[in-house]
Amino acid sequence: MSLFDLTNKVAVVTGSTRGIGRAIASEMAMHGARVVISSRKVDACKKVATEINSVGGEAIAIPCNISKKAALKNLFSQTRKNWKHIDILVSNAAVNPYLGPTMETPDHAFEKVMATNVKSNQWMAQMVGPEMAQRKDGVIIIISSIGGLRGSLNLGAYAISKAADMQMARNLAVELGPSNVRVNCIAPGLVKTDFARALWENPKLAHKRTAETPLRRLGDPRDIAGLAIYLASQAGAWTTGQTLVVDGGVTAMGLG
Repeated sequence: MSLFDLTNKVAVVTGSTRGIGRAIASEMAMHGARVVISSRKVDACKKVATEINSVGGEAIAIPCNISKKAALKNLFSQTRKNWKHIDILVSNAAVNPYLGPTMETPDHAFEKVMATNVKSNQWMAQMVGPEMAQRKDGVIIIISSIGGLRGSLNLGAYAISKAADMQMARNLAVELGPSNVRVNCIAPGLVKTDFARALWENPKLAHKRTAETPLRRLGDPRDIAGLAIYLASQAGAWTTGQTLVVDGGVTAMGLG
């Protein structure tokens, strides 16, 4: 059996109709997992699930707004109804309603970021963690950001939430590790997704970031998917409580 084989594993990937989440879901399906495609829009979920199924993967669509606890409960109950259990949770969905200094962040924007990017991830862990612990097998992957490792002039609240996710992963790894449940974060750099479009479509900013990146390019969603496969599979069987950076070498440069 391949170290990266996910055959018969059930993976729930939030925010998986585009960008990093979509790439992770697609690659997990290609490695044998049965994948739940989830985001707020029904049609978008169905479209991605259909595409995966059309190339030999196995996917179902279960729409969900992760900021609503009842919606998350439905997401997991519907997954269990279809596939009995949950082996892998990828907490990818996130928001960033405000681009600007921390000193000027409106209360409503800060509260939305923390509720969606942190509290919802805790809810999800609380909903799937017990079944994984009981089964003595499970993986939780939180998509964080290198913003959680560095100071930021314009991504203040978002960066704070992503730092909190890293600590959440460490806490959960300690709590769930004795039950053979692994919890890790992936911290991408600037990836060319719709979510980060305001950053990489700015020619000046994109040129500056590319020049500051040792690999001299911005990230692609598939660059992140490979690491998710590692963490979800037997290849990552002794990896937990970690934040793994995938940024083309940006943080190695030590630049702000």
